[in-house]
Amino acid sequence: MTDDLDRIMAVMTAAFDPYWGEAWTRRQVADSLLMPHTHYYLADWTGAVPVDEAPAAGFALVRAAPGEEELLLIGVAPEARGRGVGSALLRQLAAAAELRGADRIFLEMRANNPAENLYRRHGYWPIGRRHDYYRLADGTRLDAITFACSIGPADFADDE
Repeated sequence: MTDDLDRIMAVMTAAFDPYWGEAWTRRQVADSLLMPHTHYYLADWTGAVPVDEAPAAGFALVRAAPGEEELLLIGVAPEARGRGVGSALLRQLAAAAELRGADRIFLEMRANNPAENLYRRHGYWPIGRRHDYYRLADGTRLDAITFACSIGPADFADDE
């Protein structure tokens, strides 16, 4: 039987280009999931939660704190990108965060990450920048950008 850590690591291996050094090791993921306020979400190729032993097409890791949550890592298999899997994960984690009482979700990403478009479509906006924060294996330095998204009933008032 495939466990969820195996599903996460299968996506991790496919989703993260080693050049950027962003992939976590199995041990890092397992250790983070031992923390009481760290949660994970899985999505299949349709964006739904995978059933039985079905493989995942995407995952998200989130850490909760009073009133807020931090998206630690999100990954979507390359062949599943552009199919709504990332959007499904962001909706899933926002709904769960709201139920836990959070009113904001934060994330940090490297400056040239193409996932920025996905985040902006879901209401994440830059709130800070750390210059030359990331250092790549070749010595290149990249800025880190912190994004935040407000969640809760007030955010959906215009949808009525």
